Amino acid sequence: MIKDMSFEGQLLHIPYEKPDVHKALAMPVYQSVACEFDTAEAMEEAFCGRSKDHFYSRITNPTVQYYEDRIRRLTDALSVTALNSGMSAISNTFLTLAYAGANIITSPHLFGNTYSFLKNTLAGLGIEARFCDLTNLEEVRSRMDENTCAIFLEVITNPQMEVADLKQLAVIGQAAGIPLIADTTVVPFSVFHAREFGVDIELISSTKYISGGATSLGGLIIDYGTFRGERSKVLKMWRGPVGNEGFTSRLRREIHRNTGAYLTPQAAYMQNLGLETLQLRFIRQASTCLELARSLQKEEAIVSVNYTGLEDNPFYALSQTQFGEFPGAMLTFDLISREACFSFLNKLKLIRRATNLFDNKSLIIHPASTIYGSFPEEVRRSMHVKQQTIRLSVGLESTDDLLNDIRQALY
Repeated sequence: MIKDMSFEGQLLHIPYEKPDVHKALAMPVYQSVACEFDTAEAMEEAFCGRSKDHFYSRITNPTVQYYEDRIRRLTDALSVTALNSGMSAISNTFLTLAYAGANIITSPHLFGNTYSFLKNTLAGLGIEARFCDLTNLEEVRSRMDENTCAIFLEVITNPQMEVADLKQLAVIGQAAGIPLIADTTVVPFSVFHAREFGVDIELISSTKYISGGATSLGGLIIDYGTFRGERSKVLKMWRGPVGNEGFTSRLRREIHRNTGAYLTPQAAYMQNLGLETLQLRFIRQASTCLELARSLQKEEAIVSVNYTGLEDNPFYALSQTQFGEFPGAMLTFDLISREACFSFLNKLKLIRRATNLFDNKSLIIHPASTIYGSFPEEVRRSMHVKQQTIRLSVGLESTDDLLNDIRQALY
């Protein structure tokens, strides 16, 4: 019956794995480090992965597992792993897939810490990030070789707002036996179904839409089981009888255990609650974002507005195909100079000068001086992060309130 329900109906009525003794409607917080076993044999089965019993909360926890199970069932995934930040999801994914001598095909249009992790942190482990234009399929093919372990991108880049053709990239990856990995944080899985576009592994910062108003940090790795890994140099020994369990098996049994990045039960509890209002909040925020983007195009003090839901945006048609009417609740706009940006930000009265995305409150930031502030100017230019650009994450306020605040700060 649940399969026939709406998204909202499904997520509200996914049952617990075991009945709660008090029949609590909200999954309780199992604030316990360890769980007891009746026998040594049962303990052995759990530790060796032959039973689903919980034994240590760095590895599994009932509250976190219910959160993971909800998302797994909503996305029809093979597995979901919840970690303590979006960056943990990214780092654990590539530590699972990569090896010394491997390379990752990706775009320079990435969030600052993601770029730094790929460019600097992984380089120290002998793993190369090969930056290229992911909208140029021939360039993507030309950068791949026998040691390419993944194609990775953000589905709408932050803050450049670039959109690549996921289905075409998936075809390239499948032909080479390489997974397509996508950070889909900007558009939630309630409206964007990554698997339908060939994404093998979906990464999400659940700090954003899911947490329900910036209540907690979290990250998700969603494995759709579509990457079989026959050609993977590190997953061969982890592949099960079906052949598609290699990634999740290594992730759950080695990498996330050894890095200690599992989500806490308190954060899982808050994100379980946030999940229940995800679609309501997203539709409000994204529809306001589209309306606001159209209004900002008419403001003389604004040089340009970048939102892929605008009809004149170069990625509009592809964005409509992949994400539908509302491609997220984030937009950017350019003013005439860095100085104009700072002056504008300092005059705002309602919109909060703060980082993060998709809080209930609207948040605004100057990316070049903050997220990318420690990057050399030539690197910022290569990433197309401009000094004239402002990023706005639209919250739950009315369009009129946001527009009035922007206008009073502009003029």
